[in-house]
Amino acid sequence: MSSSKGQFESGFQPEVQHQPVPGLESKMDPQPLYEHLPTPDGGKQLYKAAGKLEGKKAIITGGDSGIGRSTAILYAMEGADVFIAYLKQEQEDAEQTKKMVESKGRKCYLHPTDLTSQSNCQKLVSDALKQLGGIDILVNNAAYRMVCDDIKDLKEEQWLYTFDINIHPYFYLAKYCLPHMKAGSTIINNASINAYIGRPDLLDYTTTKGAIVSFTRALSNQYVGKGIRVNAVAPGPVWTPLIPATMGDDQIKQFTAPIGRPSQPTEIATVFVFLASADSSSISGQTIHANGGTVVNG
Repeated sequence: MSSSKGQFESGFQPEVQHQPVPGLESKMDPQPLYEHLPTPDGGKQLYKAAGKLEGKKAIITGGDSGIGRSTAILYAMEGADVFIAYLKQEQEDAEQTKKMVESKGRKCYLHPTDLTSQSNCQKLVSDALKQLGGIDILVNNAAYRMVCDDIKDLKEEQWLYTFDINIHPYFYLAKYCLPHMKAGSTIINNASINAYIGRPDLLDYTTTKGAIVSFTRALSNQYVGKGIRVNAVAPGPVWTPLIPATMGDDQIKQFTAPIGRPSQPTEIATVFVFLASADSSSISGQTIHANGGTVVNG
């Protein structure tokens, strides 16, 4: 059973719940935070924007829910227009994200697509350029995972599909966006704590996240001298639709971090704001560990 504490207090743990893949944020209980931040007393407060992304134009994959949704909303609060990609099954969540972004006075373009296709990735960038009029920020965030305890039981099809979602589109989208990005632009890749701790029940997912870290470093070395920064974020446990959609009962019961609770999407999205803004102008090729207090090497 979950803790009786509120979801923003140390000691909180969500009730066991399940959804079909890819999962919908609208079906989660409790609802994650996407524009508020937890406070030390167990409450919440609205994110305070400061115009850090005024006039910027951002592509966000997996922007319908979770970290992607919160990043889209915080970017809008900071003055950016966003173009979000997501699966057709996530339309309900995407429409809600669009409403939230537009309520902040910014534009939000919806683009349902399957990122496992190279041609779809190319079309995504083409459509984003037409809608946004330019690209200043690329957030590679969309991901797939499914727990499997032993490599003997990990189906080859799942291994290939996880790579097709979690790393290949990062390459395609960066390749197609970079010719249209100028000095001051940024690429931010969503990695994971699992690349550093080697989570055994997520072998394929963990492997792709390690690849993302190395991809980030190498691409930064190609482009930082041209004024385009490339960084990654490595979240720990975060309360998003991936949890009820891909985890078993035991994993959900143990879903916490050293801070005593899972992080909220907003707590990760603030890092995406930082890495997209001039505040991080000297940071490139790095991975920021927003993981709720786990100390890792690298």
